[in-house]
Amino acid sequence: MRWLYLACLLVSLAGMVAIDRRWRLFLFAAPRRAAATLACGVVFFLLADVAAILLGFYGRGQSPALSGIEIAPHLPIEEVVFVTFLCHLTMVLLGLTGLSGALGPARGRHRDERGEVRR
Repeated sequence: MRWLYLACLLVSLAGMVAIDRRWRLFLFAAPRRAAATLACGVVFFLLADVAAILLGFYGRGQSPALSGIEIAPHLPIEEVVFVTFLCHLTMVLLGLTGLSGALGPARGRHRDERGEVRR
């Protein structure tokens, strides 16, 4: 039971990567740009976590499902994986909304060089 939460996060992240790979929504559409975007999001949320820890708003839980590995005091490895999953999920969902818009009611319409919709 000790590594359960981390295992669930990794399985979920692997599922998002599989969806991303299948439809080339984020990491597989533009790998360098996506990796930089993902890294910025992860760093942003981890800095927010560190600030919350330093201000006393956040502390490590005592769940038996946690691995016990801490990156820094009160910052478990699960938090890093969760933040990575959260950022990747957000970008995949954004990619899916763009894909659904491309396949929606405007199907068969194209924009010309001036940006006007043409049939």
